[in-house]
Amino acid sequence: MLAGLIEGVKRVAHQEVMPRYLNVARHRKSDGSLFTQADLAAQEALTEELRALVDCHFLGEEMTEAQQKALWEAGSEGLWCVDPIDGTSNFVNGIPYFAVSVALVRAGRPVLGVVYDPVADECFYAQRGGGAFLNGEPLPIKESVGTLREAIAEVDLKRLPRELAKLLGHAPPYASQRNFGASTLEWCYVAAGRFDVYLHGGQKLWDYAAGSLILEEAGGHYCGLYEDDFWGNDPFRRSVIAALRPDLFADWKTWIRTRLQQQA
Repeated sequence: MLAGLIEGVKRVAHQEVMPRYLNVARHRKSDGSLFTQADLAAQEALTEELRALVDCHFLGEEMTEAQQKALWEAGSEGLWCVDPIDGTSNFVNGIPYFAVSVALVRAGRPVLGVVYDPVADECFYAQRGGGAFLNGEPLPIKESVGTLREAIAEVDLKRLPRELAKLLGHAPPYASQRNFGASTLEWCYVAAGRFDVYLHGGQKLWDYAAGSLILEEAGGHYCGLYEDDFWGNDPFRRSVIAALRPDLFADWKTWIRTRLQQQA
């Protein structure tokens, strides 16, 4: 099934997404986020591909919030969770950092995950208990740095508590920071060892469903901003602290939690 999922995701990316790259009109959803005809076409095509593999509920980003929550409640036995184009702003502006992300979720946890970057032709994937891979190579593909002070951090500042964001801007504990605007790929870059630590203040289900499994199967670690159980909160707004190495994760989490306590 994993091989079929990879093939289906790649097929949709090449047939529905890439022909529209730099050549599609943009629109705004009610929450202000962008969507395009490519998002809608890819979601429709993925629906057919995925239900041919496992015929269960299908939850996509390009649905209403009410539809998404109803499907989540009804999908404990099996739920396809899809982001047809993660990084739509990058996609419409010609920034080559976006992905198609698909996860199969059972009992609230992902069991299969695929994140495909069609520009780089990089396919990250994992099956629970089976390890994580990039184009057939086991993850991670490089070692993380030794200390937090040396780390490359992927940090989304705009969804963090204001004082924490200010502190990270003026006195960060890491060497350098990035934010490329596609959460699904960010998880995978941590799993690959490209980013050493990760911080995000609020993700939707489709932002983390595949990537969290890929990071976990690569041996990585993650939790929420305030809670160790990442899976205990609202599935449509989960914060994340993450790192590949356990010692780096512990140092990163301690630094963040200490500052949050000081600001409380």
